[in-house]
Amino acid sequence: MSAAASAFGPVTSGTTASRPHLIVAALLLASFVVGFDTRVFTVGLPDLRGAYSLGADEASWLNTIANAPQILISSAVAWLATVFGVRRVMIPSSLVYACISFAIPLLHDGTALYALHAVRALLLGVFIPATIMVIFRNLDMRYWLVGIAIYALRLPLSQNLGFVLVGVYGDYLGWQWLYWQDVIVAPLIALLLIVAAPKEEINVSLLATADWGGMLLLGSSMTMLYIALDQGNRLDWFQSGIINSLLAGGAILVIGFFINESVVKLPWAHASVILSRNIGLGYAVIIAFTFSSSGGSIVIPAFLQNGVGLRPIAISELYVVGAVIPVFVFITLAVYLQRRVDSRLCMLIGLVAMALGSLIGSRLTIEWSPWNFLPVVFLFTAGQSFTFFSTVVYLLANTDPKRATAASAYIQVIRLGSAELAVSVLSTWLRQREQFHSNILTGPITASSRDFHGVMARLETLFGASSRGSLEALSTVATHVRAQAYVLAYSDGFILSFCFAVVGLGLVTLMGAMPFGPLHPDFHHKGPAAGTPVAQSKAA
Repeated sequence: MSAAASAFGPVTSGTTASRPHLIVAALLLASFVVGFDTRVFTVGLPDLRGAYSLGADEASWLNTIANAPQILISSAVAWLATVFGVRRVMIPSSLVYACISFAIPLLHDGTALYALHAVRALLLGVFIPATIMVIFRNLDMRYWLVGIAIYALRLPLSQNLGFVLVGVYGDYLGWQWLYWQDVIVAPLIALLLIVAAPKEEINVSLLATADWGGMLLLGSSMTMLYIALDQGNRLDWFQSGIINSLLAGGAILVIGFFINESVVKLPWAHASVILSRNIGLGYAVIIAFTFSSSGGSIVIPAFLQNGVGLRPIAISELYVVGAVIPVFVFITLAVYLQRRVDSRLCMLIGLVAMALGSLIGSRLTIEWSPWNFLPVVFLFTAGQSFTFFSTVVYLLANTDPKRATAASAYIQVIRLGSAELAVSVLSTWLRQREQFHSNILTGPITASSRDFHGVMARLETLFGASSRGSLEALSTVATHVRAQAYVLAYSDGFILSFCFAVVGLGLVTLMGAMPFGPLHPDFHHKGPAAGTPVAQSKAA
């Protein structure tokens, strides 16, 4: 390997699949598993708490353990696929994942429950990074956009269809199907890969020079930071020694990772991969998009479940009509436009849609029902479909396809890390805004307040003039004040989402044009130019 090559990481090469349609189907199912399992677990956690008799703290740690190991392994999966081939990485992972998913609902021991969830999350972290590597290693260039579209489709589809599945499982089939759906899907992924994925030799030379230290440093650091973010809101951030230790330890390991990559002879994912204007701005857009997207994926369910008291099955119809059906239209339109216009235009379309959805959502009142959110869900679905897909295309277009192994490592870190950071920030924001609005609303309520006494008098005519009636009247006032404070906090959540969408729009305007390559709109009309990395890669 040359010095120039080693500065970026291992060369990505592979064998083109003879049955690309089956590979695409496997990618779709793998994306389904990752997106749905993550979303379904979060939405269905209340049912799991009841099934396993978990307290609030136990359920919180179960949620962390069921997700954090993803980021431990996900950044290294691209390298593993480059060395061992996609078949050796994904097929065993799919089969073991199905076995664990079958076993978890049968457990009654707390220790085994946490242990199996940790292993399950570790295996779950394999699917999405391997999906990217399948696209570049085993699909012909003309299928790259379709493969990336499937990779991007999982985000809006899983966030919205997850409510439908949890509603059906919880109210009709049983909570066990939160896990047992994978007993069907995961083996099907393995079967498709057995039939369609090409057999590849193990890259012995790359295995012998593996940068194990770099992989361990990045995975461990991101896992520590992920856990700190996931538990931060519950443990009150810097007031907790656990959070402070995790943040400090994670930061030290991140610094160690970058030092390691700069001094090791054959680095696994050198920082030079992301040290360019377009790629840096692309990652920044993903972060802004993730924060803005969280407004719709968190605030709407929180209001309808906590504020209105609806079960997921009662919200399902909203998501089917406003998101699940339209998302296929949006992603198809995004692919169509991507073949004809620059990715930056598609990003702008998506971010504008999310900004409009946030503005509509910010007008939230306590009288809103699920169908009042239909335009908000519709616009957020459009924004998620266009923005995430186009940004990933833009990032990969600015990366030499032969360096997809190193680039994929950073994509996974940004994808998982920014999502968890967005959830943590928004949860803390909603909590603090609810406290702020509660203080504002209760400020005028004093013993000498004429309006307060008028309201109490009217309520006491309903509950009676006894001391018990007075207590019930006071409780009613407190309940309404608290409900209104939550509504105002959720409205502020949409405002925060709007601000991040505007930040994303500003970042897009700073981006440069896409370089010519297999993901460029003109590529299918002009073909690869002689002497370019794409042409050389294709010739090889």
